Amino acid sequence: MSAARPRALFFGTPEIAVDALSALSRLCDVALVICQPDKPVGRAQAVEAPAVKRRAEELGLPVHQPTKVRVPEFAARLRDQRADVAVVFAYGRILTAEVLRAPRLGCVNLHASLLPRYRGAAPINWAIARGEAETGGCLMQMDEGLDTGPVLARRALPIGPDETTPELARRLSELGARLLTDELPRLLGGELSPSPQDDAQATFAPILTRAHGLIDWSRPAREVHDLVRAMVPWPGAHTALRGKALKVHATRVVEGAGSPGLVLRADKGGVVVACGAGAVELVTAQQEGRKALPGRDLVAGRAIAVGDELGASGPGLTSSDPRGKEPAPSGG
Repeated sequence: MSAARPRALFFGTPEIAVDALSALSRLCDVALVICQPDKPVGRAQAVEAPAVKRRAEELGLPVHQPTKVRVPEFAARLRDQRADVAVVFAYGRILTAEVLRAPRLGCVNLHASLLPRYRGAAPINWAIARGEAETGGCLMQMDEGLDTGPVLARRALPIGPDETTPELARRLSELGARLLTDELPRLLGGELSPSPQDDAQATFAPILTRAHGLIDWSRPAREVHDLVRAMVPWPGAHTALRGKALKVHATRVVEGAGSPGLVLRADKGGVVVACGAGAVELVTAQQEGRKALPGRDLVAGRAIAVGDELGASGPGLTSSDPRGKEPAPSGG
């Protein structure tokens, strides 16, 4: 007679966690999937289920979407599942000590960075924004701190020089699933030894706000380019043009020199803006209230010209979410 499969819980909400849920369902009997409640999205504010819920329903797994996790009833429900382990990936809420102790082996987290670097809600965005050439994923034993628990296993992954947050998140999602597939059986078998993090080496990845997307043209071109690709899709890199908001979707580092924010070139070949050192081409940008366009089309529409100065002042950008709420964390 074959041994019973391990029982597991899964906590996760956005798209980046879907591959890990699929992998866990192949390794264990998933007793319950916990994700955040359905939310209104987009201009129409249509209520939409999170990606993890949709995948759980495809797999025929029970789903729980609590509005409160710091209540005794929630921890009691988890204990009643008699799970061996809980896997957490980008759930988006802090778990209490009672919840962390509910499974027999506690809760383990898939975090999208090489801990102790980039602890926090937005490790993918900040690794790109700070020009890192490498990131990765960690399987860690959770404690009550912010990504401070001992690391059980880790995998490194290079970051492409022009890679955006969604592109890197896709690869980290796949890496997380592989890490879980390889290492969770070893954890369940008592074969993994936790390695404490060195807090002195810790860096942080705070939750994103709209202000983080503001372009400082006095920074070197490489840093401006890194910010733009890091802030895709939210909050979006932005600046001001002729007193109105301009959202910058994509850039390219090019040669050029001038006063930071000055438009050096604006023709059918594109738009080039001076930075503190070097320059960037505006590959795609979007005027407030209009659709995103290639730089050359902004020139053709007389939206931008040589001698214009891009700067921080100007009205805030309109958003697909008029309430200004942040989407689910990109990893953690």
